[in-house]
Order: sequence, then C-alpha cells, then structure tokens
Amino acid sequence: MFRTPNRTSTAALAADIAYASAAIARLDQALVNHPLRHAFLYRARLDAVRRQAAVDGCLIDPWHLAAMIEGLRLRMDLALSIAERGRIFEAGRHAFSLYKWLTAPDFDAEGEVKAAEKTLAEAGKGLPPLLAAARAMQTWLDAGGTRPPIRTAIVRLWTREKVTRLPLPLTGAAALKPQEQWEEEPWTHLFLHALGDEAADWLQLLTDMERAWLRARALVSARRSNSRAAMAVDMLAAAPIASASTLAAGLDMAVQNVSALLQDFCRAEIAVEVTHRSKRRLYSLSTLAPVRDRVAPPRRPEPGRGRGRPPIDREDEAPFVPAPLPPVSLVERRAFDYSDLDHWMEHLDQAIVKMKRSLDTLAR
Repeated sequence: MFRTPNRTSTAALAADIAYASAAIARLDQALVNHPLRHAFLYRARLDAVRRQAAVDGCLIDPWHLAAMIEGLRLRMDLALSIAERGRIFEAGRHAFSLYKWLTAPDFDAEGEVKAAEKTLAEAGKGLPPLLAAARAMQTWLDAGGTRPPIRTAIVRLWTREKVTRLPLPLTGAAALKPQEQWEEEPWTHLFLHALGDEAADWLQLLTDMERAWLRARALVSARRSNSRAAMAVDMLAAAPIASASTLAAGLDMAVQNVSALLQDFCRAEIAVEVTHRSKRRLYSLSTLAPVRDRVAPPRRPEPGRGRGRPPIDREDEAPFVPAPLPPVSLVERRAFDYSDLDHWMEHLDQAIVKMKRSLDTLAR
C-alpha cells in the first residue's frame, strides 16, 4: 500500500527520498541479470508513455501503441464518429512521439535533449540525483521548455549516476497533473512520491511477466529432451512480438516447423497470434494477448453481400476474463543464451522507423 505524501517538514522530505530510493533500488536489484529484463524494458516504456500521455491530456491505450509500433492496423469501433476516430489517431500519434523521445530521438530532438541535460547539470549541481531531477524539471519547464526533452534527460541521468543499471523510463509523470501544486517544496514531494509509485508498479509488472514465463516453461517441460519448444518460449519472452520466420532464424529451424510449433503454443494458450492473418503472422506470449483485441482483422468480402457499408453490431458481449495464474514461490533462475537479443531490438527499431514514416504520411 502506498503512503500519502507529507509535505510539511524536512523529515517528510527525507521520508519521501527514502521511499523513492528504496522502490527504485528494489526494482533495479530484481532486474540484475534477469532473463526478461529487455522484454520488461519494452513493457515499462509502454506504461511510461501511457502515464505521460495521460497527464499531457491524451488518454492512450498502451496496447494501441504496441500495435502501432509493429505497424498493425488498429481496430476501430464502427459506431465512432469521424471526430472520435480522429481524436484516437491524434492520441496515438502523440504517444508514438513520446515513445520515440524515450527510445531514439531524431537529430533535432537530440539537440533539445542535450539542452535539457545542460539545465539538469546546472540546476542540480551539488544535489543527489533524485532532488536534482526534481529541481531541473521545474527549472526547465518554468523557462518554457517542453516535457519530452527533460524526461529523456532524466532517464539518462539515472544510468549516468548509476541510480539504475538499465535506462528505466522513471519520470514521475503523475507529478505533472494539472491540479497539482507547482511550488518547489510541495512539488518535490509529489515528484519523489510519483517516482516511487512507478518503481513499485513496475516491480509488480516484472513479477507478473516472470510468472507467465514460468507457466509457459512448465507447459512445455514434458516435451522430448531435444525439443526446441523451451528455447522458443524463451525467445518469445525476450522479444515482445515476433514472426515465425524470425523465430526460425533464431532457432535454426524450418519456417514450417516453427509455424507448427507456434500453432501448438496457441492451442495450449502459451502464445497468441495478434494479427488475425493467414500469412505473415506475428506472435507473442499470452501476456500480450490484449494487443490482439486492438488489431483490426484484414478486410475480407462477405460471401453473398453486395456493395455498401456493413451494419453496426451493437450487441454487448461479455468480456473474456482469463483464469488467474497460479502463484509461484521464489524463482530459481537459470542462465539462458540471449545472444540474439540485439537482432530482436534491431527488428523493433526498424518497425518504429517504418511506422513513424507511415504516420507522417497520413498526417500530411
């Protein structure tokens, strides 16, 4: 249970520093050499963008963003008006822009980040990293700077000052809600509290991802000793979304054999196919199943139907509620070879660049 921040004394400031520091340290320690750390970083960025977009006035479904990163066509409710669809598209575009700031800012954006880093160095001189980040963010925003550059500069501060070993997108987004106080002392308390809350939430996210991964490993443990099913599960856990051909290259197997293996995974509810396609399918572990609900199926003609817009189906369907995963005890982690992880990350970066070009073309 999270505390309500106290803003009345130096002791309260010390308590909030301790709260944020302890939460971040627990998360960082849990991620040390964790086999899912790169997949976790992907999920943490999605959640960070969701939080940032919300305080910026754009509510975004993180699974919409995940689908956009992969270049998939979004599912839109036929009952939505053109204006409502436009708002969803603009929110997605804003969220995608925030994601680019966190992962790969372009040349102009990098210049703004460098300016924000200079402000961070000057405003936070002589202060510990957490307080330096709070001071610098207020200084930068008061001077008319925008939010994305200072957020990226703060993420870089964490790794530079060895607060975290991974570039965790901890930015204290909740402290920038419109109704929050902006005076230096009370806002510093809010910022520290928001950082601690983000770290605590992400530690729970890591636990959930780990539990799902162990469940998938347990479901394939009974296969023959030379089966590559366990390796396929590990690769799906490391890469958020992958195609059969990409997995085949990593597993050194024929694409047809990997496709059959993935179909077995889908039937066993280990994995889910997220594209609704018969060719060029993309798969993920079942933890990313909500992505499938946000991806539109290919447009196929209905047999016997003439031209015209299809009717709107307004029937309310009961949402599917998955069964809770079984609890697990303390994890006995084993070493896995993730030498191909750079290939997965390169694939993701290429998809991001491709999607940005598509969005810019549509906007024009």
